[in-house]
Amino acid sequence: MKKLKVKFRLWVETSSGKNVIGDGRWRLLEEIKNTGSLSKACKTLGISYRKAWGDLEKMQSALPIPLIEKHRGGTAGGETQLTPFGKKIVNAYRKLHKDIEKEIIRAGKYVRLNK
Repeated sequence: MKKLKVKFRLWVETSSGKNVIGDGRWRLLEEIKNTGSLSKACKTLGISYRKAWGDLEKMQSALPIPLIEKHRGGTAGGETQLTPFGKKIVNAYRKLHKDIEKEIIRAGKYVRLNK
């Protein structure tokens, strides 16, 4: 029998059921933070600018405080930065994901699915 591995998907939604952030949107915010550019984040993640912008709008419509700041640029191009609240969301999601992953790994040690 092949070795089995536990996987999970995590997302955070509002009390009314509106999806705020999950792994994909979190990766998008992380890449914006790392690159300072929505275009570069899209290229890195292999997603269209339109999809990324749609995801940002959906997140933003569910939250009361802006996640990003866009600055149009001239010859050097513009930039997109996370707001302090955006950084807080990214860090909180990362911590939540890691904590849950640790618990799943710990719990998996007690479940013997393999011979």
